[in-house]
Amino acid sequence: MFLKGSYRKIDPASAAIVMAIGIFLLGTIEAFPFLNIHVGKFLAFMLLVIWIIVYGWLSYQFFHQDFLIPFIKHPVQSFAMGTWIAGVSMLCNVFLEYFPNIIKITQMMALLNSMLWILFFVTCMVNFKKLLFDAHDFPMHGVLLLSTVGTQSIIVLLHNVFFQLPDIFSETMIVVGLVFYGVGIYLITRWTIQKKNWTITEDWTNTNCIIHGALSITGFAMVTTQTFTPMIVHLLWVITFVLLVCVECLELFRAIKRIRTYGWKKGIFSYHVTQWSRNFTFGMFYVFTLLMIKNPVYVLSQSFHSFQTYVIGFWAWVVLIALLIEAVLFVKHLMNTSALFNKNVRT
Repeated sequence: MFLKGSYRKIDPASAAIVMAIGIFLLGTIEAFPFLNIHVGKFLAFMLLVIWIIVYGWLSYQFFHQDFLIPFIKHPVQSFAMGTWIAGVSMLCNVFLEYFPNIIKITQMMALLNSMLWILFFVTCMVNFKKLLFDAHDFPMHGVLLLSTVGTQSIIVLLHNVFFQLPDIFSETMIVVGLVFYGVGIYLITRWTIQKKNWTITEDWTNTNCIIHGALSITGFAMVTTQTFTPMIVHLLWVITFVLLVCVECLELFRAIKRIRTYGWKKGIFSYHVTQWSRNFTFGMFYVFTLLMIKNPVYVLSQSFHSFQTYVIGFWAWVVLIALLIEAVLFVKHLMNTSALFNKNVRT
């Protein structure tokens, strides 16, 4: 069953690249007609190419015993599997938007992704138990909330790729995701309080932006399935918006501190795969808001509707600029890594 031999490893969270670009193509790109009309399909095809490379690498690594067993058993790192599930979900939804003629392939991918989610669900249950009662010393951060992201992405995927699911099934899945969110927030809060000499510069991680991103995808699931009342969805949007403002203010403060400590390049302009989670959460908030605006069921008042319209008008640029910056950092990282690898090969 397991493969043997050496192999070049890839970060398990690398599927976040697919998540970030996929959510941009599902929503924010509409705010930029030129991109949408002229390069939308090309970008969707490029996303497929990136998915094949990343998931091919991940799949090869997955079947190596020295990776799989320690990864699944790790109480925190195992939650990165949520990026694999959400990445496939985003890709399938992009296929529906740009390549509707391959629906059979999309449905097959959705079924395989659902089977992977079952493994992920079991892993989450086991490792949440470890973190709650046994493994208190592990650094806990936003990666735990990928349990919510992966779960909500599945219900959106099944609803869009197949048919209107029974309300009780959709509601149950969404509530499961919210329970995971509650447990994750509790664990992150407990660790932060108990950690000695906690600093925002060193101990606040990129993945903490999922604190608001996990709620955005929950709202995405609620609006897509239309299984919760408009009042609940509006309340969720307000909570998400407040958390987004608070978390990103902390992110700005952290960036300033890191620049003062490490300088611009090392402080904020050095690449790390977890940075894609920020792009994903930014894009997910845009999509959540856009779907509320488009659906008359969720227009409770004209003033609130106008405020949301103003917010996403500004937020579209934030999503685009953040994605472009991350793409540049990623390309530079690939070039540097390739140059280093080639140098090592020559010597």
